[in-house]
Amino acid sequence: MLHAIVVLFMVVWFTPVLGLFVNSFRTQGDIGDSGWWHAIVAPLFTGYNYQQALQVIGLGQSLGTSLAIAVPTTVLTTVISAIGAFALTRMNFAGQTILSLVLVALMVTPPQVTLVPLLKLFSVTGLYGTIPAMWVYMVGFTVPFGIFLVRGFISSIPDELFESARLDGAADLRIFRSLVLPLAAPVLGSLAIIQFLWAWNDLLTPLIFLGGTAVPQPLTVNVAGLVTATGQGEAQLMAATVISILLPLIVIVSLQRYFVRGVLGGAVKG
Repeated sequence: MLHAIVVLFMVVWFTPVLGLFVNSFRTQGDIGDSGWWHAIVAPLFTGYNYQQALQVIGLGQSLGTSLAIAVPTTVLTTVISAIGAFALTRMNFAGQTILSLVLVALMVTPPQVTLVPLLKLFSVTGLYGTIPAMWVYMVGFTVPFGIFLVRGFISSIPDELFESARLDGAADLRIFRSLVLPLAAPVLGSLAIIQFLWAWNDLLTPLIFLGGTAVPQPLTVNVAGLVTATGQGEAQLMAATVISILLPLIVIVSLQRYFVRGVLGGAVKG
């Protein structure tokens, strides 16, 4: 029964993706005349949709911008969250409790309320219309959650391991590098997946901080603009959508076991 339920959920989740992929290879006329499942009976595919979509969205520049936003954002968030979680969990310093409360408060702060103030700040500092502005915004609003997630995992590591390391003469930096990072690899991988997917799929932030500038727009913005640019080109829109979701889909499917391990890693103490 359990396997049947899991298979049912898998089919429900995968069917829209399969329909999108099949329709991206069909002509506009075929899409309007019949459903995507008709291609199984009478297959007639073409690569023209992808050719047109690549020309409209400018795959090379858009893909470069998306990677320039997602990859550094993911690395910075993972590193800063690991350092912050270790400091709040295993180190004692003045203001530790206040800092923890501030991080919790930032987790419940809607990012949308900061868009206008940050837009003004970036305009004054010259960051508006640059990729680093995206890094600052995305990292700043994900690090509190990242510290909260990694902190729960580090708290579940037995104290005896830290005591043994200190008896062997290991300082905090050595403990963090040689003990915490290897053990926290699953939860750090989960955090990296979450941040990468958010940075890759975000539409509102690049529209505000990069819109109307000389910086090539990321894939999400160009695909959204394709709806207006192509009119009734539904087939081209589906092809462009497949291109934009292909990398996140590969990341989810290939790394899902690490994601589950990381999220559940700190659920049990000891």
